[in-house]
Amino acid sequence: MKIDLTDTTAGEINKALIEGRRAIGTPAVGMVLTLVIVTDEENAYDALRAASDASREHPSRTLVVIRRVSRTPRDRTTSRLDAEVRVGAEAGTGETVILRLYGEVSDHADSVVLPLLLPDAPVVVWWPVNAPAAPAEDPLGALAQRRVTDTYAAEQPVRELAARAETYTPGDTDLAWTRITPWRSMLAAALDQVDCEVRSVEVEGEEFNPSCELLAMWLADRLGVPVRRSLSSGPGLTAVRMETTCGPVVLDRADGALANLSIKGQPGRAVALQRRDTAELIAEELRRLDPDDTYAAALRYGVERLSMGADAVATLGGAPEQAAEKAAQDEAVTEVAVAESEAGTEEGEAERPTPNSLARKAASK
Repeated sequence: MKIDLTDTTAGEINKALIEGRRAIGTPAVGMVLTLVIVTDEENAYDALRAASDASREHPSRTLVVIRRVSRTPRDRTTSRLDAEVRVGAEAGTGETVILRLYGEVSDHADSVVLPLLLPDAPVVVWWPVNAPAAPAEDPLGALAQRRVTDTYAAEQPVRELAARAETYTPGDTDLAWTRITPWRSMLAAALDQVDCEVRSVEVEGEEFNPSCELLAMWLADRLGVPVRRSLSSGPGLTAVRMETTCGPVVLDRADGALANLSIKGQPGRAVALQRRDTAELIAEELRRLDPDDTYAAALRYGVERLSMGADAVATLGGAPEQAAEKAAQDEAVTEVAVAESEAGTEEGEAERPTPNSLARKAASK
């Protein structure tokens, strides 16, 4: 059942929801949360379809917030709220309200959404595209216990990961992280089967794929070893290779559907690692609404430390902080060498500095 409302209010929308439930004979509310989708007109259909599929597992009231672009100065000063209310078969197993905001009211979407939230139920806000820089500080994000973004939809996904780390607040999550859940589970299970020490890791996947970066940061954070990021033609994440004291452990997925797990001394086995659609990802995120500390730790590890640690940490056999310290010492040695060399040239009496003398002078600095 669909009910269209033009130039309406939140009160009228609530009345339409009650009337719709009565009309289909289900006056009781059996929904477990409110899902707020903040998107544009272009991406609204796909996001709403994914949310409708996820509602079979998590019955919810879905509020779709679409800020319409004002084309004339008059439109920018005229506020209007149009709504489309869907109940019954049109809305999956819950209720759906599509809100189109025009003019000044688009800057106060939280005031429109607040009266429509289910009482005493969790709130999840999802930005399929164009997520704010700090989701928790966004007026809509402040209403939610869980804030879902997708760095894969950003223009520069890897740079977006760094921005997410700076503004992370408990309750933030990313569908790029959700996509690697099967990979993390399979890799953890593979390491449980061997009594070996991991020495290095290589993560292979598409360029500009944030899921590959997150998996590499998670492995580097949990294992404390150098992790190298290599590129492939995809699709998505294609392979993880771990060098251990017992031999290589390789999880290779070349076709995006079926992977092969090989452990030295054991027969290879096929593993189902099919790429999942958005509905499955959203359904997984709605299962647990508590903060994801593992995601926070991986995110805060940092893309910069990951790129630096692959070679420098392998040389030092230590942590990225040690690599940074060594790099700083090397830079100081180089500066001293250049300074002494120039001084010797000008005065004509200084000898060429030796590496040991340079190291001592750099250390004294």
